[in-house]
Amino acid sequence: MFKITSQPIEEMDLKGPRADPKAGGFVTFRGRVRDTSGGRRVVSMEYETYSDLAEKEGERILAEAREKFGILEAHCRHRSGRLSPGETAVWVEVAAAHRKEVFETCQYIIAELKYRLPIWKKEYYEDGDSGWVQSESGAASAQ
Repeated sequence: MFKITSQPIEEMDLKGPRADPKAGGFVTFRGRVRDTSGGRRVVSMEYETYSDLAEKEGERILAEAREKFGILEAHCRHRSGRLSPGETAVWVEVAAAHRKEVFETCQYIIAELKYRLPIWKKEYYEDGDSGWVQSESGAASAQ
């Protein structure tokens, strides 16, 4: 399940793939807003998204990951809106029979999210300046 949310991502609210008795390995990744970027102090980060398209593409990425790596389950949430340093921007949890698959799958999901989702981020700095952040693909994208 993939979801865009404007609400804080709290671990106690996450309903990941913990109940499957076939799962011997779980990996959880939490991407948080950093307080520095390029040597500058970051006071907040704003995520803008085209939610409907992002959720559809996010579901495709999770389905591809299940097929490619043979995992049992994968779940992901990504924030939208304005976040402060330390807040969780993205959460991914993967379950599989073995550890190798969960680590590889989690890394794959994060890389694909950054490259494919219509999510843009803007950093706000301590000096009052701000700027859009470029992803590895060269376009403004999710962290």
